Amino acid sequence: MSGSDSGATVLPVVSAVAGQAPTISKPEGTPPAELSFTDVIVGTGAEVLPTSTLTVHYTLMAWSTGKIIESSWSGQPATFPLAQVVEGWQKGLPGAKAGGRRLLILPPSMGYGAAGAGPIGPNETLIFSVDIIGVA
Repeated sequence: MSGSDSGATVLPVVSAVAGQAPTISKPEGTPPAELSFTDVIVGTGAEVLPTSTLTVHYTLMAWSTGKIIESSWSGQPATFPLAQVVEGWQKGLPGAKAGGRRLLILPPSMGYGAAGAGPIGPNETLIFSVDIIGVA
């Protein structure tokens, strides 16, 4: 395969157009072993705290395939207490602000682990683009 000899990791790139479903480029190489996050769009609203209830739009991609598994952009945003979602969100979203878009890369241990869940395979590294619409 072309370009695979180096084993270099190429992280996904997420589009930065607020209010539109993101595009996410396919990652390459070995996924990060630790939680990774970066603000694609820096929000200016309320800051996410570990105790916050969030309203978000999100897109989920599997690292291994580069395929979108799930996206809320085809319907309504999701609202939930941050304390009730996967560990990678609990550790990767605090500090983000409403109006922002954060890219999260979750190792399997901070997502769905060896069991997987529905369309998420076992030991899958997860890529999330999360648009924070509201923080309560």
